[in-house]
Order: sequence, then structure tokens, then C-alpha cells
Amino acid sequence: MAKLTIFDSVKKEKVLFEPIKNNDVKVYVCGPTVYDDSHLGHARSAIAFDLLHRVLKANGYNVTMTKNFTDIDDKIIKKMNESNRSLEDITSEYILKYKSDMEALNILPNSFEPKATENLQVMIDMIEDLMKKDIAYKISDGVYFDVSKDENYGSISHRASDENSIARVESNNEKRNPSDFALWKFEKQNDVAYNSPFGKGRPGWHIECSAMINEHLAYKDEAYQIDIHGGGADLLFPHHENEAAQTRCSTKAHLAKYWMHNGFVTIDGEKMSKSLGNSFFLKDILKSYSGEVVRFYLLTAQYRANFNFNEEDLISSKKRLDKLYRVKKRVYGLGKSAVNKEFKENILTALNDDLNTAKAISIIDEYINKANETLDKEPKNKNFKKELVATFEFINEIIGIGFNDAYKYFQFGISKEDIEKIESLIEKRTLAKKNKDFETADKIRDEISSLDVSIMDTPNGVVWEKL
Repeated sequence: MAKLTIFDSVKKEKVLFEPIKNNDVKVYVCGPTVYDDSHLGHARSAIAFDLLHRVLKANGYNVTMTKNFTDIDDKIIKKMNESNRSLEDITSEYILKYKSDMEALNILPNSFEPKATENLQVMIDMIEDLMKKDIAYKISDGVYFDVSKDENYGSISHRASDENSIARVESNNEKRNPSDFALWKFEKQNDVAYNSPFGKGRPGWHIECSAMINEHLAYKDEAYQIDIHGGGADLLFPHHENEAAQTRCSTKAHLAKYWMHNGFVTIDGEKMSKSLGNSFFLKDILKSYSGEVVRFYLLTAQYRANFNFNEEDLISSKKRLDKLYRVKKRVYGLGKSAVNKEFKENILTALNDDLNTAKAISIIDEYINKANETLDKEPKNKNFKKELVATFEFINEIIGIGFNDAYKYFQFGISKEDIEKIESLIEKRTLAKKNKDFETADKIRDEISSLDVSIMDTPNGVVWEKL
């Protein structure tokens, strides 16, 4: 099996992954700002780094997976003022919704999920440290980081400034440099504010990740604080650049040994149904498609590539997943033996090549096709069937798909009442066939078909699925 290589966003090339210490791997992924429902961008990032989590575990590493919640932010405050709700009321609602969506996508639990509001003191401590070193300075509207004091500023993103974003920000002539960014924002009208030695206010966005990593994850005696820092491609600059600068200047250590970023998601409005509209919200897509189908679809492209989400491709992707579950039905209820060694080796080799899911899924497709052929030729081959059961379990473990009950998977979107009706009709049709009353059996089949359900006669009995 090939060793794990990942694309490092700083070096802009694939590199061999080697942990900082022993067999332990510390990963920090920038999480959501909790003021609204999860969208496809959140799903893409969560799935990409969940896959990394699984692949690291499959390689035998002990993984500490951390994702933060930004629960103090301009957008949250705006929502508070518009809705007359408390900060905690709003953020706790959307954290619960986010976690529910992640569960639907089969995301592994995180080791830590720190919140910004629960880590204010560690942020204040880091800001005070930077102020003592004259790397941070106070002006009328807050405390700022002086980028000119960091000789390595720009080394993460290979960008020292963004003239467009600077131009959009309200001009502040008190700043030492146009690129200087806020570490602490002083209280304004209708604001949320906390006490600090340098004035009442709230933290800037960038400081929370640096401070929380330093407090909860960092190796204190190494050149790098954590192994991998991840997030969406849009966070590379300025967010991750600023995080890295704060950590370097405060602790003299580098924030992360490796930096990984997932690509953007866009929506093709021409290929989205009226039911989905052009909604970017995950909750709207999950009404029509299971979380597993969405996960599988988003995994069909390599995590670094930009992803154009459209319903035609989503449906095509679902059909590929359906094939896996049809085979799973054929071995339903059987015990397992050992995973197919060659298959496991091939999957791990693909995923160890910078999480090459397109290759891994093509290997699964080929295995499923061969499994069907073998089951057709050797329907009584119990050893092969038990190998299949074990292999499906491995696919779930490493890629996070195939985890549903083989029958319930095909019943997504069908009411309990309709499921009972369909299964009653199938029983009547089976009885009619047993009595050689094929005319009645055909009529019942037509009735079932009118419910937008397809039935198939297999050696293991009748199986059915929603069209």
C-alpha cells in the first residue's frame, strides 16, 4: 500500500504526510459561523475532511479532529437585532441544526468542537501578548495586528494583501498599514461586547482559531503546533494567512505543518428542479434526497476541484449508489468473513493519493459489477457473499457510504403507510404466483408500478425500490 500523500496548499504540490509526533495526528478545520442553516459549501468541506479523518484512521493514526463554531460575528449580531433574540438562542439553534445535517451526511464525531464565546480569555491573552511585543496596537475602534512586524506575512497564501477587500472596508487612517486587521473590535451601538484589559468589545474573526489551537491542541515543544489545518479554499486568504501570522508572532511556532483546502461549490440553476430551486441550503436538498446520496455525489469529484452541483448529475450519482445497495440486498442478513484483500489495497492506494475519490469510486463500481456477475453464476456461494458483507462494511468505514439498511435505503421519501401498502401488495402477488394465478399477479404488479415503485424478482425474493 502506498504511503499517504496530500496536496499542501502552501507548497502547492503533493507531499508525503509525516506526523509531527509518533502516530498521533492533530487536525483543525475551520467550522461554520452559526447564524443560518448549513449550505452546500459546509457539506463539501465537512465531507472532504471527514474523508481525511477516515483515511488517516485507516492508515493507523490516532486522530484528534477539531472543528470550531464561530458564535460571535457581525452576521449573528445583525440577526439578533432583526429578530430580537439572544445570541445564545440563535447560535444554539443553528449549532443543533448543523450537527443534525452532519449526522445525515455520516460525518464522524469530532474530538473537540470549541466555541468562540467559550474561549474569550485565551484570545484576550494572545492579544495582550502581541500588544506587549508592539506587534498589535490600539486605535479608536479596536486593536489591530501590524502585518509589517511579521517578515513571513504572505507565506501561507503567497499574497501579502488584497486590494479589493481593503478597498471595500471603510477607510481607517489610524491604521499603520492598509492590510492590518482587527484582533479586537471596540463596542458599537447595538453590539455584543465583553470586558477586556484594552477595552470593552469582541474578538475579530482570525484570532479565535489561533488562540483556540494554541490552548487546546498545540504541541508546545515543536516547530509546528498541529499537523494539518484545513478549510474551504476561500479561507486561505486572508483568514488562514492571518491565523498563521498571529501564531508565529505570539508563540514563535508555525501554526500547522500542512495546509489543506477544499474547492468551491456552485449551483447550476438550469439543471435544478423546481422542488430544489436554486437553493444552496442543505435542508432543502435533504427533503428530496438522502444525506448519503448527497455525500456520495460530492465525493465523485476530487476534494480540491471546484464542484458544479446540479440535479441531473445528482440523479446519475444516485443510480451508481443504487447498484451498491442492490448487491447489498442480495446478501441481506448474512454474516461476514474477511474483506477482499485486493479491493482493500486498491481503495487505500487510491485514497492515499491525496484522497482520490474519483478513482476509489471507480474501483467500487468495478467491484459491484463483478459481484453481480459472481452472484448470478454462483448464487449459493456463501463464502463470496460473506466476503461481500465484510467489504461493504469496509466501504462504509473508509468512505462513509453503504451504511444504511439495504431495504430502507430504497424507501427514502415514501411514507410509512405507503410502505405497508406496497409490501401488502407484494405479498398478495407472491401468493398469486404460487397459486399459478399469473393474471392476478400481473394486475398487482401493474398496481405497484402505478405507485412509482419498481419490483424485481431475485433468488432471495422480491425486492422493490422507489423510481
